[in-house]
Amino acid sequence: MTCASCANRIERKLNKLDGVEATVNYATEKAKVRAPADLDPDVLIGTVRDAGYDASLPAPRSPATSEEVADPADRELESLRHRLIGAVVLTVPVIAMAMVPAWQFTNWQWASLTLAAPVVIWGAWPFHRAAAINLRHGEATMDTLISLGTLAAFGWSLYALFFGDAGEPGMTHGFEFSLQPSDGASNIYLEAAAGVTMFILAGRYFEKRSKKQAGAALCALLELGAKDVAVLRDGTEVTIPVEELSVGDSFVVRPGEKVATDGVVVSGESALDMAMITGESVPVEAGPGDQVVGATVNAGGRLVVRATRIGADTQLAQMARLVEDAQSGKAPVQRLADRISGVFVPIVIVIAVGTLGAWLGAGFGVTAAFTAAVSVLVIACPCALGLATPTALLVGTGRGAQLGILIKGPEVLESTRQVDTVVLDKTGTVTTGVMTLVDAVCEPGVERTELLRLAGALEDASEHPIAAAVAAGARAEVGELPAVEGFTNLEGRGVRGVVDGKAVVVGREALLADWSQTLSAEVAAAKADAEHGGKTVVAVGWDGAARGILVVADTVKPTSAQAITRFTELGLTPVLLTGDNTAVARQIAAEVGIEQVHAEVLPADKVSVIAALQADGKTVAMVGDGVNDAPALAQADLGLAMGTGTDVAIAASDITLVRGDLRSAADAIRLSRKTLRTIKSNLFWAFAYNVAAIPVAALGMLNPMLAGAAMAFSSVFVVANSLRLRTFR
Repeated sequence: MTCASCANRIERKLNKLDGVEATVNYATEKAKVRAPADLDPDVLIGTVRDAGYDASLPAPRSPATSEEVADPADRELESLRHRLIGAVVLTVPVIAMAMVPAWQFTNWQWASLTLAAPVVIWGAWPFHRAAAINLRHGEATMDTLISLGTLAAFGWSLYALFFGDAGEPGMTHGFEFSLQPSDGASNIYLEAAAGVTMFILAGRYFEKRSKKQAGAALCALLELGAKDVAVLRDGTEVTIPVEELSVGDSFVVRPGEKVATDGVVVSGESALDMAMITGESVPVEAGPGDQVVGATVNAGGRLVVRATRIGADTQLAQMARLVEDAQSGKAPVQRLADRISGVFVPIVIVIAVGTLGAWLGAGFGVTAAFTAAVSVLVIACPCALGLATPTALLVGTGRGAQLGILIKGPEVLESTRQVDTVVLDKTGTVTTGVMTLVDAVCEPGVERTELLRLAGALEDASEHPIAAAVAAGARAEVGELPAVEGFTNLEGRGVRGVVDGKAVVVGREALLADWSQTLSAEVAAAKADAEHGGKTVVAVGWDGAARGILVVADTVKPTSAQAITRFTELGLTPVLLTGDNTAVARQIAAEVGIEQVHAEVLPADKVSVIAALQADGKTVAMVGDGVNDAPALAQADLGLAMGTGTDVAIAASDITLVRGDLRSAADAIRLSRKTLRTIKSNLFWAFAYNVAAIPVAALGMLNPMLAGAAMAFSSVFVVANSLRLRTFR
């Protein structure tokens, strides 16, 4: 494909097939097709070939094949580069002689013909070939305009040289920015024919190269994964290609190596550099039982990991797929541009013919009339329209992927523009979603370290989440915990056992009362205050007396308050939505700066809350991470799922935030809005350029060569404007 008109035509042809829904993207050079299960893909490929193009099924995307997939585009880029270099070398002297009368030596015009002919025939061959194919199918595209314009200028020059006065020795003419009526037979336009070809080749080359750069984020994602892996077979390390790894295999990750695939740490402890996956610069500690993600880098000790997901199921592959899907889709604004491009070319040809007739009818010479018509053909090429949206999408979604923001489709960008309310799930979104030991209150005469050491040791033997929080908090504060003897789990009430010769009880206050262990009034008041704030409290006693309480809670993420501030700066009203009790919800909301709270809401009712806000005229974004958030994410106008959450939530969302940082939700909305603004500015300049330039050319006020330069510049401008998104922070 050479322009948006080509993409539009292929899309129309595919959509004529029964049960087929096709979207053809000019920038990515891909068709995304939804077809009946019994439809042979060869029928789709045959339809594309019947339209004058070629197609093939995509090769499986993996790090091993990414270079092979890129080869055809590289060959096309190389071919364009050779044609461009040849065109520049041959065209510059032609333009120089035409512009500077002092350099027009005797028979200079024949030298110009010798230099210009290869440019117009060989350099512009891709345009002529595409125009011929289009003509055979009764279609007209941008290539039709280029081919018509350059061949018309070249053909007229040949007529003037061989049958007019232009071929006589001593012929000179000056270079003019505007056109003047003349008899027509003494002027040549070889500089226009060669110059237009050179400028358009330059525009096409830089456009192709920029498109390749714009899609670099996806290629980078595919290249992130490890190539080889050391698998443990019967206790021996065997190095195999990562493609041969199977679920359940145990493999070794040494310091400095990449984790081969998603898995669970079997043995060893280390810090993992997650920056390439989550964008987070701080290494994450990993030990036995922890989940690890493929392509992250082992920054510390030796790990043995059991593979849980391989190939297309890994987080890296899913990220690449999400990015590619987003880049292959179309926003409504792009569909408008494609439709305009589809009818634009025939209209321009009609305008060019009308211009020729109007000039001749007004009594001007054939040359002036013909040159004005050629200027219209050349300046009207709609490539800038076709590039306006896809290049911005490529760069925007690619940059998002680098920052851990996966935008599922271009239509998502439209939603972010109108969002005015952001609804936040509490657990796992505003808070960590993990119970943490936040306080310890001791009875008089009891040391805090002793309370933590004995209670932590006993809770360490339990699998309950609250027990795990107590044990982790105690270990972090006092170090290694002692062993437990005679451990007993009292279902729903607590645990007891012997630690360092002391009979220790940890659990509900009622459990201690059964052993005649009563909390003092001061500690009981502290317990009541903590529970009123929505925290969980366990009582601790040993040797016949209550010794203190431990307070456990789901803590607010350190960055959540900053994220709420950013939402407000973006003009969004934050709303907290949770199933927790009202006291807990209001405390969390106050801590981060949220005024509107909906608490004690059942999962099914979360959808009702979203719907009620929408009924009030709000455009709602929802941020969540759990299975219970999936219906609300789907109901919202814009769903954002934490990548640290469940697969169900991620599947129901429009944007996935790889990091568990709420600030990335604000970044996602900022990036989406900036990408949409870029698309609109691209479209504005592309439309404005064509609307302004065609009348100027039709009135004979623009030399065809300058028209070609301006047309090529419009495409380069659009691509360069899109590439500014790569600097988004």
